Amino acid sequence: MAKYGKAASKRVESAVRREKKGTLKSGSGRKVTSRKQAIAIGLSEARKAGGKVPAAKGARKGARKTARKSTAPKTARKSTARKTARKPTARKTTRTPARKTSRKSSGAARRGRTKS
Repeated sequence: MAKYGKAASKRVESAVRREKKGTLKSGSGRKVTSRKQAIAIGLSEARKAGGKVPAAKGARKGARKTARKSTAPKTARKSTARKTARKPTARKTTRTPARKTSRKSSGAARRGRTKS
């Protein structure tokens, strides 16, 4: 069985053609210059149109995480009463006094040599 439908193929083909022409824009409105990004945009468009396209990689990972979370045993959390009861201690701010910067003369001027 094929992973991608014909409609998806057409969308990707169109996106790559627009990228070559220089008219394909990303979600932020910037011009797309990468071929890989053009393919990804084409697949995304095909998904939105309801074409036969596998779920995006990020969507698959998220689905696995939520499945794991629901099957994982729940552990008791430590109470945070102690943390909230503490009063914040006053911190001492130590600032270094502003240093006066003096202009250093060049080595030649210090040695008594000047341009003539």
